[in-house]
Amino acid sequence: MSVLIIVFLTAVAALFSGVFEQGKFARYIGILGLIIALYVSFLPECSFFEHYRHMYEYGSNTALFTKISIVTTLLLFFLGGFAFSNHRSHQSELYALMLFALCGGITLFGYQNLVTLFLGIEILSIPLYVMAGANKTDLRSNEASIKYFLMGAFATGFLLFGITFIYGSTGTFDIYKIHDFGAAHPKDVMFILGVILMLCALAFKVALAPFHMWSPDVYYGSPSLITAFMASVVKISGFFAFFRLMNISFAGVTHEWINILGVFIIITLLLANVMGLAQTNAKRMLAYSSVSHAGYIGLVFFGMTNLSTYNLAFYLFAYSLSTVGVFMCLIWVEKLKRETSFGAFKGLAKSEPLLATVAAISMLSMAGVPLTAGFMGKFALFSQAMNGAAFLVLVAVLGSAVSIAYYLRLIIAMFFFKETTFKTSEKVTITYNIVAVVIIASIIILGVFPDLFAKQFGL
Repeated sequence: MSVLIIVFLTAVAALFSGVFEQGKFARYIGILGLIIALYVSFLPECSFFEHYRHMYEYGSNTALFTKISIVTTLLLFFLGGFAFSNHRSHQSELYALMLFALCGGITLFGYQNLVTLFLGIEILSIPLYVMAGANKTDLRSNEASIKYFLMGAFATGFLLFGITFIYGSTGTFDIYKIHDFGAAHPKDVMFILGVILMLCALAFKVALAPFHMWSPDVYYGSPSLITAFMASVVKISGFFAFFRLMNISFAGVTHEWINILGVFIIITLLLANVMGLAQTNAKRMLAYSSVSHAGYIGLVFFGMTNLSTYNLAFYLFAYSLSTVGVFMCLIWVEKLKRETSFGAFKGLAKSEPLLATVAAISMLSMAGVPLTAGFMGKFALFSQAMNGAAFLVLVAVLGSAVSIAYYLRLIIAMFFFKETTFKTSEKVTITYNIVAVVIIASIIILGVFPDLFAKQFGL
């Protein structure tokens, strides 16, 4: 909980820094606070917070996912100076909202009862509704904000209705006591109905089809850095909360929900990859790519072992690195060209080879090409799922093969055009180059030496 308090105080400081110099110090305050929070996350938890263990517990898994979410947010903050250059009048609010959303994510990593789960989801979601509409003069951004808000409120209704049924049947919000009730009463109709409603609500939060309908429009309309935050940090938070709930609270009635989840995953993998092929806009393509990755990550629920949590963390970290790598390229192109169609990327490798390279390696990692972190993440999840859902693995492999086609379209546009369409003299900043090198090195090193992930994060 020490990390949560540090991130919260950093968010407050970043917010009030807007009073001075139009908030230009907010990013530096955020970076400093995140570095301190990352350092504290490696330390033992303060004994004072033992009083709150019935609500929130900072265990080893909580610490692991907290670290990877802070690292991802830190990378995004380094990109913020250029990405938010059009939002100088309210950039402090945007940085603060990202940190408040991160507070919600950290809450989701250690919740011990359903009330804390609900609070974490709302603390995570409400800043996102605001950030999606940050481009006030852009109708697509306004549409993204209102659509996300309305659909999010709808999903929250499902979640609360499910919690009501669970509490009505068990008489408790504690996730471990709920597990005991489910194991003792696996045929309780009210309990099972609550499980299904909560499954649907969390499927919405992680953009599993058919509850993904908000995702493409929201990702496309939001400012690109916010979209990258949604596709990485929010997905890390949502999936671990989902995994924790189904693996602990509802493990006693797995037979009632596992087949429903399997259907969601099949629809997600087929629909998202086919729709990704049909896109002519890189940002929208990446939105469907994010939906498809929700399907791959969903395989963690099948054939679960002692390594399932580690496999989930590794995949989410590899995917988040790749997401930041692609979006830093997209942010640059969007700022110069005012668009994100595939044509806007033509010849990028001629003028900015490092930026094109980090985007290409990131997309190859997303596709699961060997010697990348994404390949090792998919290999671990697919190997695990083979024990209980071989058909789902087959669908996932086919989906990965299809995804290569739409990733290659963007890679070809960047590397295989003789003439560059970038006539500007503006060059990528040193910060961007450093982040690009870090991401390229991380993806390749984790793809060759995946055990380094466990060592670097204190496992």
